[in-house]
Amino acid sequence: METVYILNIPNFYSSYYLSGLNSVFHIKFEMDPRFLKYNNSSVLIFKIKNQIGVIDNDDPAKVITELYELSTRYFATNKLIGSASYNQEKVEPLFPHYPINNIKLYLGLYNFKLLKYLPWKPLLKQIYTLLRRPVYKEYKYKVNLSNFMFFSSNIWKKESEANLIRADFIRFCKSDKRVVFEGGFVPRSDDDNQGFDQELNSKKYTPKLFSKLSAKSKMVLNNPAVGGAVSWRLAEYLNQGVFILSFPFKIELPIALIHSKDLYYVNDSSDYSTVFDKVLTDNKYHEKISRAGKAYFDQYCTPSSQAKYIVETLLN
Repeated sequence: METVYILNIPNFYSSYYLSGLNSVFHIKFEMDPRFLKYNNSSVLIFKIKNQIGVIDNDDPAKVITELYELSTRYFATNKLIGSASYNQEKVEPLFPHYPINNIKLYLGLYNFKLLKYLPWKPLLKQIYTLLRRPVYKEYKYKVNLSNFMFFSSNIWKKESEANLIRADFIRFCKSDKRVVFEGGFVPRSDDDNQGFDQELNSKKYTPKLFSKLSAKSKMVLNNPAVGGAVSWRLAEYLNQGVFILSFPFKIELPIALIHSKDLYYVNDSSDYSTVFDKVLTDNKYHEKISRAGKAYFDQYCTPSSQAKYIVETLLN
């Protein structure tokens, strides 16, 4: 079994990829002094056969020049389409993923070196965050004949387009008498709910409960996250085999998700009524799309599949 050397201590954003590399290769922590400043960041840096790979899980902004120059391949969760920075030769796209609870691996791999390289407050925060994330599991596909829909989200201060997309979805779910809806916007702590008072929900959901309710949902919404990033929810939705209503991606995937095959794309919230009618009246169509999305996940998105893709791309 090949050894992959982990050269920094990433935060929980990289938990999926750390677990994937561990499932396929022998991993060993070897702190590289060049990468000390990337500890507890969204970047995972590793080495295999003297080739350095970087996995950048941050929101789309630009490639980190220093890491790009030191790496053989630079893998970006959010390889923004049309960005000169992300269009550089060594930048590679990644398949969807989501943070998971890999606390045993995190503590076992880094052990007492966590105290050496991380301040204790950020370390405790990382441990707390990892414990709140769902443990990774590969869901078995189930046909969903219910009309239950769940959607809960925060109101973002600087993402008015995304807020409107989600607010319209909440309204559609609430107004369609065929739908049994749970969820809504989470009230902002500063009380600036930007006019969405009718879409608010007083209940808050832990990541684990959110995951559980999403898996039961007839249909879910995937909208662009901050800066056009792909939402963490996308990969979890695919894994759960739920029908995904999505707006077109602003980031590149290694293999595209196809409209009316793997999921259903809309360009405007005015298209919601069409897809609601399809999903709620045609169970065979619903099954076809949701089953294909699950097959996409099983082939390309599991932690082990992504680890193999990353290392094969790096070495070839």
